[in-house]
Amino acid sequence: MTTERRVVAGRKFVVHSHPGSASSRSAPGSTIQVWYPQAYAHAAPSDRGRAVTYGDAVTEPTEIRQNFVLTLACPDRVGIVHAVSGLLAERGYNIVESKQFGDRESGRFFMRVQVEALGRAASDHVTTEALETLAREFDMDLRWHNVAERPAVLVLVSRFGHCLNDLLYRYQVGSLPVRIRLVVSNHPDFEELALSYGVAFRHLPVTRQTKAAQESQILELVEEHEVDLVVLARYMQILTPETTARLAGKAINIHHGLLPSFKGANPYRQAYDRGVKVIGATAHYVTEDLDEGPIIEQAVQWVDHAMSPEQLAVVGRDIECQALARAVGWHAEHRVFLNGARTVVFR
Repeated sequence: MTTERRVVAGRKFVVHSHPGSASSRSAPGSTIQVWYPQAYAHAAPSDRGRAVTYGDAVTEPTEIRQNFVLTLACPDRVGIVHAVSGLLAERGYNIVESKQFGDRESGRFFMRVQVEALGRAASDHVTTEALETLAREFDMDLRWHNVAERPAVLVLVSRFGHCLNDLLYRYQVGSLPVRIRLVVSNHPDFEELALSYGVAFRHLPVTRQTKAAQESQILELVEEHEVDLVVLARYMQILTPETTARLAGKAINIHHGLLPSFKGANPYRQAYDRGVKVIGATAHYVTEDLDEGPIIEQAVQWVDHAMSPEQLAVVGRDIECQALARAVGWHAEHRVFLNGARTVVFR
């Protein structure tokens, strides 16, 4: 197999070529080519949007499908959906998914539109200018995202590695639409795990006396690696108000859903002693209020009297992984909107 890079209509592609065979349903002696955007060079094959051509001659794709997501939040009023859909239609975009919500209590309107474009360059200045004009007219917080540009993630972890391992696995197989750039921990325990997935690891120990300096290092890494999202995958340190302010809307935490009833150490022992019948997990944005930020996702599981504290903890770890992965995925796909102390999530 040979690999080469090509540029078509302003977009970079990686092209794999290998001889045809009967098993690949092509004539022996022919050449099979697999094209996919260079940005997806490390993604799972099913996630690359491949185009396969057959024959000895090179056949370049004639149409390039690009997907964009438009998100907006603004005061609710008549004509928003009409204005948005009309603008997109005029510029040749096909709407493949659209969801909206008007919050009568806050008077805010939220909308997420995913569109498909054929043969367009990734940067469409004409569309961008038109959207800026629309945003001014409706007082919108409006953003235009290229789906191919996956957000960069930094993961913080301490000594519970189940959520970290789950995120790394989902990232490796292409089921989580992010790029995990770095794992940072106040303990060295998971360096080998991170490196086994090809992800860099930094050990930044912390004490009460060094907390400010350590968090300053974390923020420097966020800048250095152009991180879009910080995930606290059971990071057992309370971030300072200064750090939470810097990461507002860009940091997600996970904790067991027994709060606020069972705080502190051994929550599952406390839950067992009280005979709880349901346990769960909560994924939320990080704020200065400990474990009380806007909720993105919650998951629950029924339990019973026959389960030991250790068994409850096993169930709890599984639920934490699921809730955190969904929250990170929805954030990465621009499905989560902040609405005061709450969120709007277009699943």
